Amino acid sequence: MAEDPLSDFLSREQEHMNELGDDFVSGQNQDQDQEEQNHEQNNEFVEEDWNGIGGGDQQPPAEENGPQDTYSAIRSADTEQGEPEKIRQWRIEFEAKIAEKDEAEAKAINEWRESAKHELETWAKNHEEQMAKNKTGNRETQEAFIRERDESLPGGEWERVARLCDFNPKTGKQTKDVSRMRSILFRLKTEPLVR
Repeated sequence: MAEDPLSDFLSREQEHMNELGDDFVSGQNQDQDQEEQNHEQNNEFVEEDWNGIGGGDQQPPAEENGPQDTYSAIRSADTEQGEPEKIRQWRIEFEAKIAEKDEAEAKAINEWRESAKHELETWAKNHEEQMAKNKTGNRETQEAFIRERDESLPGGEWERVARLCDFNPKTGKQTKDVSRMRSILFRLKTEPLVR
């Protein structure tokens, strides 16, 4: 039986790695031996089955599930087995940290969404209450204005005028002197004109 190029390559790489030190080789010897045994058993089983079915002169079909390119299989095996133990440990720790950060981020996003939803509901409730108060106040003011406007009591004209004028000199922020007008309105209120 012809020697497998993959196992030949792996054995050469293993020898090269042994020269570099134990950090690169920990646990690889057992894995490699086990894989070589499994690969040899699978090849023998496939060849026996194929020879038994169709005769000895036919070639077995190409593998359908495995890689078609021999070099891609070598590259994948090299990256899986040739990775140092320290890098493998770092990769595991790094993936755990990333997963933890992703979980914390998802949790924070959910908290922010809940907080935003609560604040939006509170704002909407306060807004509705304020709008209801404004509507009620506006209606009351409008009704009072209409009552005063339509009120027609004899002699009450000056009372309406007095309500519209500001007679308190301290609150007037006008630049013109309105004291004469104020005094005329007071006199007309107490002594109405005779017609």
